[in-house]
Amino acid sequence: MMETRSAVYKMMKNTAHEERQITKWQPPFLSDATPYVKRDFDIHVREVCLSKQSISIPKISKAIILGDVAVGKTSLVNRFCHKHFDNNYKATIGVDFEVERFDILGIPYNLQIWDTAGQERFKCIAASYYRGANVIVIVFDLGSLMSLSHCRQWLDEAQRSNNGTAQLFLVGSKRDLLSNSVYEVIERRAVSVARSMRAEFWAVSARTGDGISELFSRIAALSFNALLLQEVQSIRKVCTIGNSDLVTLKSTPDNIPKKKNKPRCSGSCLSQS
Repeated sequence: MMETRSAVYKMMKNTAHEERQITKWQPPFLSDATPYVKRDFDIHVREVCLSKQSISIPKISKAIILGDVAVGKTSLVNRFCHKHFDNNYKATIGVDFEVERFDILGIPYNLQIWDTAGQERFKCIAASYYRGANVIVIVFDLGSLMSLSHCRQWLDEAQRSNNGTAQLFLVGSKRDLLSNSVYEVIERRAVSVARSMRAEFWAVSARTGDGISELFSRIAALSFNALLLQEVQSIRKVCTIGNSDLVTLKSTPDNIPKKKNKPRCSGSCLSQS
C-alpha cells in the first residue's frame, strides 16, 4: 500500500520501480495520429544523461488531466498510480494531486499529475492549477461524442494559462465498453479532432488497464526529452554568450602599439633654452 499510495516514499527511493525505468522510446498509439515523429531520445539528451554533467537532478514535469464530468479522468490516474479501479463514481472537487517517480536513461524524474475537476462549479478552482504545465492530457469518453466535441474548449482554456509549449494528448477512455465496429467509427472522428488540435491520440481502458502504462510511459518520455533539450539549449546559449565576451576582449590585442606621451620638460630644460 505504501509503495503505491505515498508520493513522498516514491520520490525518496534510490531507484524507481522496474515498471517505471525507461531506457527505450515508447512508441505512439497510432503512428499516423501523432505530431511527435521522433523515434528515439534526442542524441544530445542521451549524451547529457550518460555524462550526468551540467544538469540539475532530479527532473520534474507537470501534467494536467482535463475533460468533462465522468469521462474517467480519475479512474485513469488511479489505475496508473495505484493499480486500482473503482466502479463507484466520485466527483473530483478542485484538483487531486499525484506524483510518479521514473528513472529515464538513468536520471531520476518525477511526473506531477494534476487530476482536475470537470464540473462547471469547480472550474474556477481547477483553472488556477493549469499554469506551468509541461503536458496537457484531455480525456473524453469514447462512447460520448459530446465529450469529444468539448475537447477543443478544454485545450483553449488550458493554453490560456500556459505561455510555454506543452506536450498535448487526446485520450479516449472506456475502450472496453465499445465493440470493435463502433470503436472504428469513433476512432476516425477522434483522430481527426486530435490532428486539428495537434495532439497525440490514445484509446485506453481504466477498467482493464489496457494502454494505461504505455500512455504514461509515452508522456514521461516525451516530456523528459523536451525538458532536457530545453536545458541543454539554455546551457549552450550561456556558453555562447560567454565565448562572445571572450572574443570581444581578445579583439583588442596586446601587440597594438600605444601612443607614447611626450615627457614633460623640467625647469632645467627651460633654463638651458
